[in-house]
Amino acid sequence: MRHLTGIGILTGIKEYLLMAVGMFLYSFGWIGCILPARCMGGGAGGLSLLIYYAIGGALPVGVIIFILNAVLLLIAGFIVGWRFGIKTIYCIVVMSVLMSVLQNVMPADVDIFHLENRLLSAILGGILAGIGVAICFLQGGSTGGTDVVAMIINKYRTISYGRIVISSDFVIIASALFVSDLGIDGVIYGYVFVAVFGYTVDMIMAGNQQSSQIFIVTHDYQAMADAMLYKANRGATVIDAQGWYSKECSKIVMVVCRKRDTSMILKIVKTVDPNAFISVGSVMGVYGKGFDALNKV
Repeated sequence: MRHLTGIGILTGIKEYLLMAVGMFLYSFGWIGCILPARCMGGGAGGLSLLIYYAIGGALPVGVIIFILNAVLLLIAGFIVGWRFGIKTIYCIVVMSVLMSVLQNVMPADVDIFHLENRLLSAILGGILAGIGVAICFLQGGSTGGTDVVAMIINKYRTISYGRIVISSDFVIIASALFVSDLGIDGVIYGYVFVAVFGYTVDMIMAGNQQSSQIFIVTHDYQAMADAMLYKANRGATVIDAQGWYSKECSKIVMVVCRKRDTSMILKIVKTVDPNAFISVGSVMGVYGKGFDALNKV
């Protein structure tokens, strides 16, 4: 029991450390790339940047984003209930502190990477922020902002999360034309940042969840299933089938594995039955023993 408790504590510490790393990358993307290039962005970060420009930099971006998230959490608490996880609050606090510290360490008029190109800054900022948020999501955390807005809106109307994000980002970035001197190019680069950010998050999240579903049609299905079990250390499911051309009954051995194990599975299949018919497909999420826990859905 003590051993299991120790493992749980270490797992928790690892998750919070990874979330801190993710929030550092996210904050660095905003403060180190987007702010010096005078670009815009979406979500709570973009709205904070918008307010920062509107008030002439009187408050650090980290303080503004903390106030925004605190207000949103307070409103959501009274409307939909206090269902916020400790990880969400942790990420918001860490992100706000890191943004404030980084803004003090890295002046807004200094191009750290010497990119001298606002487009490259927007792309690099989107990649860094996307990686950071993806790391946070994978540990069960959240950066608040749009997530909280979506929770409030869905209390009264059923609107998809993606539509809420796209709509809010469009409005926030477009509003920069009226409250700051970023210019139309700063707004355009803001949309570039959002596109790169979203693509990066999707790629990392999909890559973490992707698995292969392999169907093996073979006459020696028992040997094949045993090979999957004892050589590949993978479970197998035998499915009844019938070849419609030959009208012969046969068996299909189905195996689900991580993408990285696909090549190993195929080599084992070849040693058991070189004439086997194989179909390999990609699946986005697999839940159950040996894969992701169902309670994470």
